[in-house]
Amino acid sequence: MIIDSGFISAQEPIVQNRRSGAVREGKLNFFTASDGTRIAYRDEGEGTPLVLLHGLMAHGGFFRAQAELAKDFRVIAVDLRGHGASARAGERPTVEQLAADVSALAEALDLQGAIGVGWSLGATVLWHVLSGPAASRFAGSVVVDMTARVRNDAEWDLGLSPEACEARSIAIRDDFESFAASAGQGIFAQPVAPDRRADADWASAEFVRNDADAIGSVWASLVRQDVRALLQKIEHPTLIVHGGRSRLYGDDTADHLVEALPDARAVRFDRSGHAPHLEEPVLFNQILRDFAAGLSRGRISQSIES
Repeated sequence: MIIDSGFISAQEPIVQNRRSGAVREGKLNFFTASDGTRIAYRDEGEGTPLVLLHGLMAHGGFFRAQAELAKDFRVIAVDLRGHGASARAGERPTVEQLAADVSALAEALDLQGAIGVGWSLGATVLWHVLSGPAASRFAGSVVVDMTARVRNDAEWDLGLSPEACEARSIAIRDDFESFAASAGQGIFAQPVAPDRRADADWASAEFVRNDADAIGSVWASLVRQDVRALLQKIEHPTLIVHGGRSRLYGDDTADHLVEALPDARAVRFDRSGHAPHLEEPVLFNQILRDFAAGLSRGRISQSIES
């Protein structure tokens, strides 16, 4: 039986793809990373690959509103290491490990011309992927409500204060269930709209299912990240999506990314908080389609000119 969260029962049929080494169990596929960790992902549809990377405490199922894109694209929604069906007891993941997993998966699936979509934590993971050996497998990227550096200091104020970062670390360690439940509500614009109440309650329940130690490890790694130097090297056309009612990052954060990346533009979702793909999914999916179409036209023009 498949649970809506993306977790899977061992009773599902198992099929192995000999070329990629991936194993399909029901609606989930599993790729074995170099250290033996099984990384789960959903893989539906055909066409340009969309590689969907979720935020902290989420999983690939948080892109369920993007499943309809499989009519036009190959939609690959990953459960990042330490999350969802990729979680492993006792593991202490880092952002670098998450990025290495995604890069290895792109290689194993022989992706070409893919579009990476990174939400929050997933955006930082994506930036590492696009500045590494798998960069050539991607044609563009979409960044959803994220900053280049989470922890503020005397020279940086587009993230969260050191006190806020420390408070989150303590809450994850000492009272994870309450922290996770509150965070699940908090990714939505406040107060949560009546038509999004069920989604917010679902998000809270899914966040709570995580292992506190694994999430604490990923969070600590994320707080240490400063990808400003990486951004200058990422030449992929990038769409910056940000929520106009996000409680984490404002318009100035999106403006910085547009300036820092060589080829980027931003779009603001006025009704959304930290999760525009969940809060305004019809608009998000259409903008994603339009962005992909623009990339396709650009590749055709380059081919004609050459």
